[in-house]
Amino acid sequence: MQNINARFELELFCVQCHIADYDVFIEKCLNLYSLLTVANQDVNLTRIEDESAFWDRHIADSIAIAMFFPELTTASLALADIGCGAGFPAIPLAMAFPQLKITAIDSIAKKTRFVELAAEKLEIRNLEVVTARSKELPHKPGWCERFDIVSARAVADARSLFRENRQLLKKNGKFIFYKTPDQITAEIEEVRKASSKYGLNWQTTPAFQLPGGSGQRQFLFT
Repeated sequence: MQNINARFELELFCVQCHIADYDVFIEKCLNLYSLLTVANQDVNLTRIEDESAFWDRHIADSIAIAMFFPELTTASLALADIGCGAGFPAIPLAMAFPQLKITAIDSIAKKTRFVELAAEKLEIRNLEVVTARSKELPHKPGWCERFDIVSARAVADARSLFRENRQLLKKNGKFIFYKTPDQITAEIEEVRKASSKYGLNWQTTPAFQLPGGSGQRQFLFT
């Protein structure tokens, strides 16, 4: 019953996130959960306590960005997920919004191998996976000013993310970082100082509660 309630709550959350065909999306998420559960038995990819936590802390958290940035739901934007880990938010966003062109970047090969496997098994066509440190990519041809959006979830502080990834962003692009309210309070002044000469205006969305009582989330963005 707990899992059923979690899925029902996620359906409501999907509507708020402008996911039109949420039945198909949730079915794909179920398949992703199966893949992740099997892979986690052999390789420690990410912590998942149970299926309810998967829906609340991984799926809902990943797609929440669409509540505040609706352009992600319709525009054909290039998005970089920095430190993608086991594929969150890259995989859920790619499944929910197939018009996005998502690049999942992580330096840990066991994690990018899983993301590649999941993309293949789930037939996700709009997801590219790169095994690298994102700060090294601008030194390679074709990576500077490549992305409309550079995003990161549970990776590093905002100042470090800005400094290491600013060259990946197009001139009129947008940083969007998944944070908690406490993290934003601790980090916002430092990232403003670090980016002051670039004329960036850092803002925050309202804080909101994730489903299942999984904590508060807030986005820090330019």
